[in-house]
Amino acid sequence: MEAGRDEERPGGPRRGHDREHANDREHGNDRERRRGREPRRGHGRVPRRGLREPRWGSGRGLPWRSTLLIAVFVMAGTGFSARNQPDRETLDALGRALLLLGAVPLLFRHRRPVPVVFAVAAVTLGYLAAGYPYGPVFVMVAAACFAAVVHGHRTAAWWAIGLLWAGHLLLSHWFYRWLPPAGDGPAPWGQELPAAAFAVAVLAASEVVRVRREQGAQLRAERAAAERRRADEERLRIARELHDVLAHSISVINVQAGVGLALLDSDPEQARTALTTIKAASKEALGEVRQVLDTLRTPGDAPRAPAPGLDRLPELVEQAAAAGLTVTVSTSGPPSALPPGTDLAAFRIVQEALTNVVRHSGSRTARVRIGHGSGRLELTVDDDGPATGTEAGGSGNGLAGMRERAAALGGTIEAGARPDGGFRVHAALPLRPQEAPRAGKAPRPEENRP
Repeated sequence: MEAGRDEERPGGPRRGHDREHANDREHGNDRERRRGREPRRGHGRVPRRGLREPRWGSGRGLPWRSTLLIAVFVMAGTGFSARNQPDRETLDALGRALLLLGAVPLLFRHRRPVPVVFAVAAVTLGYLAAGYPYGPVFVMVAAACFAAVVHGHRTAAWWAIGLLWAGHLLLSHWFYRWLPPAGDGPAPWGQELPAAAFAVAVLAASEVVRVRREQGAQLRAERAAAERRRADEERLRIARELHDVLAHSISVINVQAGVGLALLDSDPEQARTALTTIKAASKEALGEVRQVLDTLRTPGDAPRAPAPGLDRLPELVEQAAAAGLTVTVSTSGPPSALPPGTDLAAFRIVQEALTNVVRHSGSRTARVRIGHGSGRLELTVDDDGPATGTEAGGSGNGLAGMRERAAALGGTIEAGARPDGGFRVHAALPLRPQEAPRAGKAPRPEENRP
């Protein structure tokens, strides 16, 4: 009975078309390589996805304002600090030029953080070697280290600030004899501890900011992925609803149209009955499609009509009978109120199974068994075959939609040929306690409906 069970696999006819476009892209890449160029984006290059390290300066101008603010602060602060350090060299034009030379590379700290951090450290070491006063000059080093760490170059930042501290040790305790100011003595070892603490504090603060920003970027990426996932799930849900509604109704309409055409001349009354059935089926399909589309137009509003459930199983049996299929419905176990999601899924699974019988089975009878157990609902739809139509492989939208509905509720679907030549669809749907039950939706037994 697998033959013709399912619709044609979506996207099948486009495979040759896709291969042709893939070949065109590959030929385009070959031409680019022969010209000594990189393949253009869109010519076979796979775009990188996922969380990437933020590039803070890409696509933006240079940080003029912050760099100017740092330069003014360092210039003014160093001038005030020089008044309290008479034992150091006077801050002359050369000293101010060195301070300005250390601030200029900060313009490129977001684009080239590694060269900038080493350049600022080297200029700062030269400034100290010239004997100029201590002070806000280390703010430039802190800004360069911060940019390097935030951009992920923590090793470069550690090396730069470590080399600066080691150079300061050499200047203060060994090379002071040959460096200005004249007659200067060795610096006390006690001042090295605050210097090391300052360096560690700068690096630690930079690491904290880097981690926080990476976590923020990851959180934004996860939110975007969750939104895309919800949109995909909603799109698949609507596609399943439309498929189930249209497949069943159009199957009934197709069968009745064939009957009406065949009996139009010989039995006009029977042809009129077929046309009446077509009108009723099309009206019902339009109503359900309109309900699905209304949820797209006003997603925040509640649906105007309740979703179908097993209480509409008699209508489904009557529609199948109008298409020439005799359906027998039986129940076992005490009927109970079903949660809305389970009720809708059960109705759609039975509807799709009967639609497949109408379309693809040579049998004109089907049996529906509904079993109410402890904590789950059992659905079984049998027909005696044989199968008609072409091979479909049992992997079209019909069975795939039933499996998706069952899996969304934590249930299972088994569909396949029986040993005696018929076909069986068996579904097991758990009753989730967290869903609010819809009272009055328990199906009543229907025996040998015409």
